[in-house]
Amino acid sequence: MATITKKKLISEISRRRGLHPNEVRLVVQSFLDCMTEYLSDGDRLEFRDFGVFEVVRRKQKIGRNPKNASVPIVIPERRAVKFTPGKKMKNLIETEEQQGAAL
Repeated sequence: MATITKKKLISEISRRRGLHPNEVRLVVQSFLDCMTEYLSDGDRLEFRDFGVFEVVRRKQKIGRNPKNASVPIVIPERRAVKFTPGKKMKNLIETEEQQGAAL
């Protein structure tokens, strides 16, 4: 498993599509900016077969410091982005997982 950065993604798309990396960088950054803007407004982003990004509210909860478990720590309520994979992605990941387990 590798970590794919935005730079690696841009160069791979550029190579596959035969486009200049600067053009791809502009489109990718614009896409990410739009996603961030919509999510910050509380909108839900749905991409068929890929998945859904949505903002959810995490309730306040009590956490514990592992070094001093007797002292409770209040974790405040907050908003967070949740991703739910689509059918196609879920099936692909499960298939890869089963193939990896078989080896």
